[in-house]
Amino acid sequence: MRVLLTSHGSTGDIFPLIGYGKALKEAGHEVRYATAPLYRNDIEKAGLEFVHMPPDWEREIFAEFMRELSRAKIPLLQLRHIYRGALPFLGELIERIGPQLDWCDVLVGSYFFPQWGQLAALHGKPYATFAFCHNLIPTPSYPPEMIPRLLGWPKSIQQRWNMTCWRIGSWLVDATLNSVCGELFKQNGLPPSKGFLIKPAELSMVAVSPSLMDIFPHDDSFKFVGYLRWQADENELVECELEAFCEGKEVPVLTFGSVTFDDTHTVMSRFLSAWPRGKKVIIQTGWAGLSVEIKRPEIKFVPSMSHDQLFRHASVVIHHGGAGTTASALHAGKPQIIIPHIADQEWWAVEIIRLKAGKRVGKKHWPEKLPHRLRKIEKKAAYRRRAEELAQKLKEEDGKALSVRTLEKFVADHSNEQNVVEAD
Repeated sequence: MRVLLTSHGSTGDIFPLIGYGKALKEAGHEVRYATAPLYRNDIEKAGLEFVHMPPDWEREIFAEFMRELSRAKIPLLQLRHIYRGALPFLGELIERIGPQLDWCDVLVGSYFFPQWGQLAALHGKPYATFAFCHNLIPTPSYPPEMIPRLLGWPKSIQQRWNMTCWRIGSWLVDATLNSVCGELFKQNGLPPSKGFLIKPAELSMVAVSPSLMDIFPHDDSFKFVGYLRWQADENELVECELEAFCEGKEVPVLTFGSVTFDDTHTVMSRFLSAWPRGKKVIIQTGWAGLSVEIKRPEIKFVPSMSHDQLFRHASVVIHHGGAGTTASALHAGKPQIIIPHIADQEWWAVEIIRLKAGKRVGKKHWPEKLPHRLRKIEKKAAYRRRAEELAQKLKEEDGKALSVRTLEKFVADHSNEQNVVEAD
């Protein structure tokens, strides 16, 4: 089977498909990964064939794009910002991916680019998509984000309300996407977006834990398969520095990953003022370039590195609530404090609270509130025990293997359907 993978965005959108590509290759399939050159080294280190796609941005431009995205407070406006940002190179993306579709047997893309499914259909190829969070899966159990629940109403009325909201939400997303990209789609022979939320693909794999998170009814086209984690090589030099800094003890780790935000200097100055003297903390600089104006011996800064390596040293993982970082903290068996900024991060904070593995702190006053919240988490052993229980459950899952089998069956079924049609 020849599999073409494509995804765009931050590391949380890219790294899971690197892990998936490796699993596909180990299962005997040919794999190409089409994305921006920022991630070429990571993809080729994993032994996958890289296919160059725009944009040719350096990380600083990606970071600035994320900073602009964080200013949009409503998910629909964030989506519009994503597509407006992609519009200048979206036509070239569509043009470049065409020849790759002639090569492949199946196209696998990320949830936020449903037009790949329409393009694959024009080439007679099946299309599957991955979602790295389950907050956009339509279900009668709850409405889309920011829509009020009819708590206290009869269950049947709640369910009708929820599904009606999902259908309206899907229409609004389609309308937003078509208002930005509709003319470009038409120029490239693609139909308008339809059913973005309700039916993004014939197969939508959800790359989160089935045992922990597949708890609500949903359409059968959404398959919870488990995490597709991939980690960069460990940094031996930084490991020596961390061991010397920690002195055999676990300390809090703060990382905002690829999230960037306005007034970084002011925010970190507030953090420096509020952080207790003598209390050790490891801070990953990340895409925001976190730093402080006065060095303190109890604050250790580290560059981008493997989550597994970094979180081994953590007593608590303090982060933005990105899907990948949340997954890494869950696998590490460490309690979490989530400071949501954009997109699905608020959802992940709610999920970690539901799982009793951590707490949430609002982003507006997080530098001042964090020390108190951290003390409560570190003093209550139940958080650590629960985090370790969840990590043990995740060890029993194999998201990569299940995802490979799911795709193999999907492609085989599609091929059989095509043969029946041709026979008729």
